[in-house]
Amino acid sequence: MTEPTKFTLTEDRIPTHWVNLLPDLPGEPLPPLNPGTMQPAGPDDLTPIFPMALIGQEVSTDPVVEIPDAVREVYKLWRPTPLFRAHRLERELDTPARIYYKYEGVSPAGSHKPNSAVAQAYANKEAGVERLVTETGAGQWGSALALASSLFGLECLVYMVGASYDQKPYRRAMMESWGATVIRSPSDTTESGRSQAAHPTGSLGIAISEAVEVAANDAGTNYALGSVLNHVCLHQTVIGQEALAQMEMAGDEPDVVVGCVGGGSNFAGMTFPFIRRVLGGEARTRFVAAEPAACPTLTRGVYHYDFGDTVGLTPLMPMYTLGHDFVPPPVHAGGLRYHGDSPIVCALVKEGLVEARAYRQNETFEAALRFARTEAILPAPEPAHAIRAVIEEAEAAKQAGEQRVILLNLCGHGHFDMSAYEAYLAGKLEDPEFSEADMQAALERLPDAPAIA
Repeated sequence: MTEPTKFTLTEDRIPTHWVNLLPDLPGEPLPPLNPGTMQPAGPDDLTPIFPMALIGQEVSTDPVVEIPDAVREVYKLWRPTPLFRAHRLERELDTPARIYYKYEGVSPAGSHKPNSAVAQAYANKEAGVERLVTETGAGQWGSALALASSLFGLECLVYMVGASYDQKPYRRAMMESWGATVIRSPSDTTESGRSQAAHPTGSLGIAISEAVEVAANDAGTNYALGSVLNHVCLHQTVIGQEALAQMEMAGDEPDVVVGCVGGGSNFAGMTFPFIRRVLGGEARTRFVAAEPAACPTLTRGVYHYDFGDTVGLTPLMPMYTLGHDFVPPPVHAGGLRYHGDSPIVCALVKEGLVEARAYRQNETFEAALRFARTEAILPAPEPAHAIRAVIEEAEAAKQAGEQRVILLNLCGHGHFDMSAYEAYLAGKLEDPEFSEADMQAALERLPDAPAIA
């Protein structure tokens, strides 16, 4: 008998609760701040753009939060997602390591993003909201929210980062097929967009500013965020809970769990259930967060209160940041082009519970093709960064002669990223340079907020 390749769960194993890691964090959690008063932001600061159900999840100190039945019913369209043993990649790398990957690309939108989009659309529908507005980088979140909005009968408006809008026309077509309106950001439809016309490639920070401005000025419209905030990370923990059960099926315990990080949602979704075990003394797992060298928030940013958007419309969040008005150079991993990160993920990095690594664009595509040519799945550029880290871990295990167990969150496929693969295969893919000078200039413009110890 050969060893199994795929580990699957039945629909009755879809998690009934989300995992909330906030109460597990060492020390007192740092609150978001109202930028006007520098006092902790309360529900009144968030109700213009979020429904109370999501605000409650954002600030909850309960260790778990129940998943509504209506959300679990939609999850059945693609969940539970499969866990694979990467036998072929292991042979290619000639490593004693055992490599597993959880594949979120089986969702209708092709990524992990619907896990939160469905939950947010449901909460807003229950609150009587008519329209959702959001930003999207590579288009995965925009696609997910367009899908979720169509399922719950909501209108959907998406501001898509200019560089990705130009690179990924079929992502735009997917959103429009599900009924969304897609606008290239920065645009002339908002004051925020008009103020950033000097940055035509756009950024997630700019697109967030445009979407938040629209929501704040329209009583029938709420804002939906695809990453960073606590409630988004919470929704994604269905990934890690399923992975825990599937690793048990495989008879293995991960020594290291790897994911890419832009805002932090897919990384949080996979790792938080495992991190809870480490914090509880039940495991000694390591965690590796992979990010782009062109936008190295966790590896080069400063830990400071900063705006979540470019213009400064959001509350201040404690996080590693490159500066809210830092505009990263365009890379094909558009979902990782964000100046900050999830406050919870940042706190874990600061505490040394998560190790961050940065990779250049060409080395990540080399890793992606190595994966595709062994495991057959063409990865999105975002998880290609995590695959690069997995290969490093596997090679380190070979050098050390260790039977290391590696778990990867393969958070989406790259079927809409063929222009990037075409450029790489033609030897024309660039390695955009990170600008230290631009970062330092942006850091000088950080808000005058309380220092973080």
